[in-house]
Amino acid sequence: DLFAHGLQDIYYAAQQIAKTLPEFAQKASTPSLSAHLNDHVEATRGQIRRLEEAFGALGQTPQGVTCQAILGLIEEGEEIVGETAGGPLRDAAIVASARAIASYEIKRYNSLIAWTGNPKVAELLQRSLAEETERDRRLAAFAEAR
Repeated sequence: DLFAHGLQDIYYAAQQIAKTLPEFAQKASTPSLSAHLNDHVEATRGQIRRLEEAFGALGQTPQGVTCQAILGLIEEGEEIVGETAGGPLRDAAIVASARAIASYEIKRYNSLIAWTGNPKVAELLQRSLAEETERDRRLAAFAEAR
């Protein structure tokens, strides 16, 4: 089932993102970027809890499936950030990587919302989509300010 696979995919992706963003936050030279990324980690943990609630509403056990797309985005981000000198240039690399990850999440949540026929699940996914959209907007503003 396409919807079930997508839900497992974003569940796995969110867990990987929650592990990766603290590393980006530590490498940020700007305290406001570091704080934003740490806030994003907390929001992602909330999204994980909502996804677990969505699984429960569907009578399923929360389970992830390896998401090669998010692993690729994370790997690329870690590579670019690791190869970039500190300061504003590294912050720009962090922002670009975080936005690529957020973009994936936004597209996945949009698809899942369109596919679900369960209003409770749709509401849970919509809340996560709204958070990701706001996070991406704030990252864009951060990038433009630099």
